[in-house]
Amino acid sequence: MSRSARPVTVLSIIRDCLDALLHPSARYDALTRARHRAFMAPRLLGSLAAFAVFPVYLAMRGAPSAIEAAAFAWLIAPILLSWFLSRTGRYEGAHVLSSLALAGLIMAIAGTTGGIESFAAIWLVVVPLEAALSASRRVATFASLLALSCAGILILAGQFGWLAAGEASAAERGVLMAFGVGSATLYAAGLAFGAESLARTSVALLSREEERYRLLARNMSDVISRHQRNGAVQFISSAAEAMLGMPVAQLHGHGLFDRVHVADRPAYLTALSDAARGDVRSVEFRLRREPVGSERGHVDFIWVEMRCRPLDQDMGRESTREAEVVAVMRDVTDRKLSEQALDQARSAAEAADAAKTRFLATMSHELRTPLNAIIGFSEMIAQEQTLMLGAAQRKEYAQLINDSGQHLLSVVNGILDMSKMESGNFEIASEPFSPRASLMHCCNLLALKARENGIDLITDAPQDLPVMTGDPRAFKQILLNLVANAIKFTERGGQVTVSASASSSQLTLRISDTGVGIAPDDLKRIGAPFFQAGKTYQRRHEGTGLGLSIVKSLVALHLGELTVQSRLGEGTAVTIKLPLVYTPPQVKPAESKIATLTPMPRQETQDKPQDKPQDKPQDLHQDQLQNQPALVKKSA
Repeated sequence: MSRSARPVTVLSIIRDCLDALLHPSARYDALTRARHRAFMAPRLLGSLAAFAVFPVYLAMRGAPSAIEAAAFAWLIAPILLSWFLSRTGRYEGAHVLSSLALAGLIMAIAGTTGGIESFAAIWLVVVPLEAALSASRRVATFASLLALSCAGILILAGQFGWLAAGEASAAERGVLMAFGVGSATLYAAGLAFGAESLARTSVALLSREEERYRLLARNMSDVISRHQRNGAVQFISSAAEAMLGMPVAQLHGHGLFDRVHVADRPAYLTALSDAARGDVRSVEFRLRREPVGSERGHVDFIWVEMRCRPLDQDMGRESTREAEVVAVMRDVTDRKLSEQALDQARSAAEAADAAKTRFLATMSHELRTPLNAIIGFSEMIAQEQTLMLGAAQRKEYAQLINDSGQHLLSVVNGILDMSKMESGNFEIASEPFSPRASLMHCCNLLALKARENGIDLITDAPQDLPVMTGDPRAFKQILLNLVANAIKFTERGGQVTVSASASSSQLTLRISDTGVGIAPDDLKRIGAPFFQAGKTYQRRHEGTGLGLSIVKSLVALHLGELTVQSRLGEGTAVTIKLPLVYTPPQVKPAESKIATLTPMPRQETQDKPQDKPQDKPQDLHQDQLQNQPALVKKSA
């Protein structure tokens, strides 16, 4: 029921009046407010009630004695104590003054009615009981010492005869003693009920506070935990069950530590240890999670950020050995994935920038050199009369111009082919053809170049190689690039071997050489566009670095596999497996543009990949070498 809807009763009026008298420091804490009420209510109500019956007492008894008048005058003290608490808010100070006032009244009455044998002496027991309501050990100790001191003074005063003997008869003393014991018992009972009321209020407030924090802990997505310095969990909120997919009970003790990734355990323990020493620490680590419904043995890790700080210790537990830590853990897996994606994008951007730099460096040489030759020799032919050129020289210059133009054409074609493949516009024109005839044709085209370089070109192609279905132009381009590269990077006196074999469903081509090989650092990047093994300024051979990249894309478009093995200084071997019957992949219309860019199903780059930059071989032409089959050595 709300405050406005509460029925108006005498108790509510009294409570409102007391609340109006409370010091501002006691209005915002329920327990402090209840203690101030418990102190002020009986004193104000008791004093006012006593003053109300004082006229009746005078009418019935007549003129009061000096002791009676002093007792009634003392009733102003509780009102003054309530005013003191209301003005200052000093709860312990008010209890000390109350003990002094009560002890003073008892001493005054007992001093005139028999000393320690007086009926009022029993009230000295009430003094420490009343002080116990202050919930202060110092106030209770002071009140106890005060009561003992008053009792000792009364005993000494009686022994030395400092007090006047009582004039009351034995019957009157009995009545007064009974009154003293009864009134002290009733007052002590009131104190007991007040203490019980304060204790009940304290328990209710504590339970309400615990329920509030329990509600927060249960409904927060972050996990709250309490740890010992060695990482053992003493408490962990129920949010951990949703985060890790397991009961909270299994995370107590070292259950949480056992789920921390092995590589992150040192950082986890270090953060808790530092927090136990008084520092605030933050650490990120991985926790193992087993989602419901996952396959048996499946391991899933999430990234967690934990902020930990020392727990406020109770008095007497300040030793670092017993220090505890409270931590708040939050799932930051999405943020870590975003960071990883940003790192990958940054790496890709840096790689693209490096590729652009390599491309510009390569093109500045590959394009400028033939263009200079074309421009220079064409100007010389244009000035043949001035330079007095003969027919043989003009023919030689024209051939050089033609060769330079063919080289430019091969570079441009390579760039255009690569661009088509990356954009998904390169189409496979599938038709039946003889792979052995294409292989022998390509080897014949390059045989003269191999002989000029002092290299043995050996072919091993069985006569019974079956007819395959695919793009014959792409097949020849693959062979020409690989064989030309093998020749280009093999030293004089070396050997290049081209072999082919067939199984029931695929054709296997192997091009191996005894050339320079590839360094391990260049292994992972072989096949990237414009990449060439070794430093740019160390290259002894021309090329754009597109050859192997084109081969890799063409093999992928044929749904084949490419494997590169190489060892620095020992040579390189490239193995290609192509299906005998090419079946275009069935893709959805929205995926048709990227279908040709899908990587090969099981493309592998083994420990020693191809190390050679690739170019379309333009040094020899089909019409020049088609009649030179004898230049190629054939193995059995």
